[in-house]
Amino acid sequence: MRIAKSFWLFAAMLLFACHAGAAYSESSVNRLFILGGELSNSAATSVEDIDEVMPRMAALGLNTVLVPAYWDLIEPVEGQYDWTLVDCVIDKARECKLQVVFLWFGVWKNSMSCYAPLWFKQDVKRFPRAMTRSGKPLEIASAFSEQVFQADCKVFTRLVEHLAQKDPQKETVIMLQIENEIGMLEDARDHSPQAEAIHRKSKYPDTLEGDEAFMAEHYARYVERLAQVARRIYDVPLYVNAAMNSRGRKPGEYPSAGPLAHLAPIWKKYAPSIDMLAPDIYDTGFKGWARQYALPDNPLFIPESRCCENSGVRALYTFGAHDAIGFSPFAIDQSPAEDTKHVTAAYDLIRQMKKYLLKAREQAWKKGRWQQDNGQWGVLFDREDREEIIEDGNLVMTCRHYFTLPWDARAKAEVWAEGGAIIYKVSPYEYLIAGSGVVVEFKTKSEQQQEERKNLGEDGFVDKGTSTSASGSTKENVRWQGKRIGIGYVDQVEIADDGRMKYIRRDNGDQDHQGRHARISVGDYKILHVKLYDY
Repeated sequence: MRIAKSFWLFAAMLLFACHAGAAYSESSVNRLFILGGELSNSAATSVEDIDEVMPRMAALGLNTVLVPAYWDLIEPVEGQYDWTLVDCVIDKARECKLQVVFLWFGVWKNSMSCYAPLWFKQDVKRFPRAMTRSGKPLEIASAFSEQVFQADCKVFTRLVEHLAQKDPQKETVIMLQIENEIGMLEDARDHSPQAEAIHRKSKYPDTLEGDEAFMAEHYARYVERLAQVARRIYDVPLYVNAAMNSRGRKPGEYPSAGPLAHLAPIWKKYAPSIDMLAPDIYDTGFKGWARQYALPDNPLFIPESRCCENSGVRALYTFGAHDAIGFSPFAIDQSPAEDTKHVTAAYDLIRQMKKYLLKAREQAWKKGRWQQDNGQWGVLFDREDREEIIEDGNLVMTCRHYFTLPWDARAKAEVWAEGGAIIYKVSPYEYLIAGSGVVVEFKTKSEQQQEERKNLGEDGFVDKGTSTSASGSTKENVRWQGKRIGIGYVDQVEIADDGRMKYIRRDNGDQDHQGRHARISVGDYKILHVKLYDY
């Protein structure tokens, strides 16, 4: 009886400690504002690499660089640690006025154990491999081996201890990623002898879905043990990243059992010390993937996304639509200038909007959730998904892709460069639009209901015989009711750190289509200050 009481007392203390750590971490997460870029996997494997790449990242307008910490280079000989590269990253980041998120490339990286040191890989007796159902050993260390965990945990503990000594105020190293894109491949779960023994005692059915859930629980348990080490020694925000389960693949065909959206309840239950499950988005449907992770208990951070011409507007959407803590294109150090220029331009706008974005985030945070309800929106468009209606009280904003206007020849292309923006309500009838490739019309609700839909010709005026009512029928002879919205002015502005706006120029006449809308062309990155009135 005394043993049982002691056990439950210890469990209660541990639960309290975990919740206390999580509460502190929530405050830390809320302060994060990451205009990031992740280096390619081998970009920081020598001092020369780091010395060359960090100044380039600062010049691109990043404030944070995501950098791997490589187990095989930290502990090439068992028990002997080399902190040269870790220290160089921190020192160079400070010199370049950058922050760092270290990515622990430990026992798993993109499912595989490729960053484990050779002494670990060769000793399969001490450090057994995961196996397929047929008994095929994989280049994946088994999550069910205590010796695997202890080897990983030992070096990870040394890493966080070293970070605590090197950066005790957490001014440079602001977050840690534990492992990288954890997941099983070739099978939905590990069938090694250790795994089979545990599975036989589990509640999970012998199905693909059951196998994935079983594996997710034990990956999460493994990660939680590492996370508790970090919490105890170097308490910065922690996250795990996920490779998406896309294109109709089944568990085992994608990296299954990782921190995927459909497995979030399992990961949240068994890895409560992790602050964020973060999606690595490379496939089409960016908005859909982002929405799956922008949950009330999961602030959105996108640590990896394809670096391309659409990266800039995707960053704007991520911050605007989801109060995101950060965005980070992958392999930005290897990406061509025609792609990175969009990241630089968008980050400049987001940096200018920082005061407003943090205010909106604080409002959402006070309501106890990370979601939209704070006078801020994000839009993202392509050729198929080209329009979104936003209602703000009695005001209706019809937001569209810029190529829906009739006068840009680029609209004839089969694939459109994406358009996107942050829309922020400064006060009633006063908005900021920060973006590229968008057009926004403003109406009252009654006006929206009564207004004609117009198919526009190349001159921007209605084509003959194409006007219809909002219901789709030909306009009837009905007397107009209610008020309309007019555009007082549309000004291009810059925003200082304290939030004050600096006037650049006024968009009137042809630039706002004689007071019909506010717009920013594809490839241009601007902040528009829009003042409305009603009549």
